[in-house]
Amino acid sequence: MSDARFELYYWPGIPGRGEFVRLVLEEAGADWVDVGLQSGGKAVSDMLGKAPVPAYAPPLLKVGDVVISQAPNICSYLGERFGLVPSDEASRLHARQFQLTVADAVAEAHDTHHPVAAMKYYDEQKAEAKRRAEDFRTQRIPKFLGYFERVLKANPQGGGKFLLGRDFSYPELALYQWVEGLLYAFPNAMRRVAPDVPGVMALRQRVAERPRIAAYKKSPRAQPFNPQGIFRHYPELDDPNAT
Repeated sequence: MSDARFELYYWPGIPGRGEFVRLVLEEAGADWVDVGLQSGGKAVSDMLGKAPVPAYAPPLLKVGDVVISQAPNICSYLGERFGLVPSDEASRLHARQFQLTVADAVAEAHDTHHPVAAMKYYDEQKAEAKRRAEDFRTQRIPKFLGYFERVLKANPQGGGKFLLGRDFSYPELALYQWVEGLLYAFPNAMRRVAPDVPGVMALRQRVAERPRIAAYKKSPRAQPFNPQGIFRHYPELDDPNAT
C-alpha cells in the first residue's frame, strides 16, 4: 500500500462530505485522483457496488485493493498515514474525536434544510426547515463553535492556535471546511457568532492561507458551495436580526 495511488469516489459538482477528504489529500501532497469529477457519477455508483466490503454511501477511498468509506474514517487514516497528527495514541484518539464532532455538526447543518426527510424536496418541508434552522443558528452553531474555542484555549502547547500539540493537525481542515460552509449558508448568523469565537475564526484564516490549501481552492479541482450540497444558502433560514 505504500506506493499506492489514492482514488477518491464522490459525487461531482458538490463539495459535500468528499471535500473533507479532498482537503487532507491536498494538504498531504498525496498522489490522488478525483474519479467522480473526472468520470462522472456513474463511476461513483459503480464503485459502491464493487467495493469488497459494501459501503453505504460515498465518499470512498481506494488504496490498492482496499476500499474504505465514511469521511471521518478516511480522514483519520490519511492524517495518520501522512503524519498530520502527533504520533502518540492519545493525540490520535483526540484527533478522531474532533473529526467526528465536526461530522456531527455537518449532519446538523444538512438537516436545517431537510429536517423531515432527506428524499423530499426542500420546498416540501419549508415550515419545518425554518424552525429547525432557528434552533441551529441560535443554539447549535454557538455550542459547536464554542466547544472548539475552548479546545484551542485548553491546549497548553498550542498557544491558542492549534487543536493538538504544537502544530497543525488534520482535524483543523475539517473545522475550517465546516466554518466555510456556515459562512456560505448562514452569513448573517455567522456575523453575530464570529466575535465570540476569535480563535476558531483565526484558525479558519490560517488554514485558508496554507500554501497547498490556497492553491487547491484556486484550482478547478475545488468544488464551490452551491444549492445542491450539504451547506445551502436559503435567505429565509438565515438570521433576519443580524446586522
